[in-house]
Amino acid sequence: MKLSKRLETIASFVQEGSIVADIGTDHGYIPIHLVKNGICSHAYAMDVRKGPLERAGAHVKEWGLEDKITLRLSDGLVKLAPGEADTVVIAGMGGELINRILENGRHVWESVSRWILSPQSELGEVRRYLEHWGFVILKESMVEEDGKFYTIMEAGRGCMKLSKACYYEYGVDLIRKQDPVLRVYLEKEEKVLSSILKGLKAQDTPGARNRQQELEKKMKVLKEAQHEMQ
Repeated sequence: MKLSKRLETIASFVQEGSIVADIGTDHGYIPIHLVKNGICSHAYAMDVRKGPLERAGAHVKEWGLEDKITLRLSDGLVKLAPGEADTVVIAGMGGELINRILENGRHVWESVSRWILSPQSELGEVRRYLEHWGFVILKESMVEEDGKFYTIMEAGRGCMKLSKACYYEYGVDLIRKQDPVLRVYLEKEEKVLSSILKGLKAQDTPGARNRQQELEKKMKVLKEAQHEMQ
């Protein structure tokens, strides 16, 4: 089974010997990969929807891993008991939903040592949530696949204070290690924002001016990140 670059990167964050709960497992590819390759002795494939969980079950059966991968219908972490897993993967969904899943999973906060998160939007809000509730981001990675950019972060319990706006939006670890994929992403974002701003400046409506102000703030944060990476 060949994983996509995104899923392969997510799986690479899992430490050998871990027991993983994959939230929103969809096809079950990550748990199957981890167990099949001996990285995990056991894994939980969890999803809120029956359809994806049934698909995951079919793939688990195909690989003969029914005794090592537990399928569980669950709204996020609700059906995961403390101590069942030491690593949680939450990927492929928006940041607001990831924050809600974390909030509703407070009962496992202390028993889970590693959180591997890959928000598809609102990354700044996820980082703010982690900071506020006593988590620390341990490392981050960014990959480009089929023209799209994905950020993967590993968090654990701890204390952090992100001092700059660009650290929330783009990731302090990615910025400090001058991640080449982030550099490309920022260059592309700068071009897109510049083009939109040029169009907005040609308009003279309250809506256009408000939007212009919003994007100028975003551009300022982007420029801050680029400056930090010099």
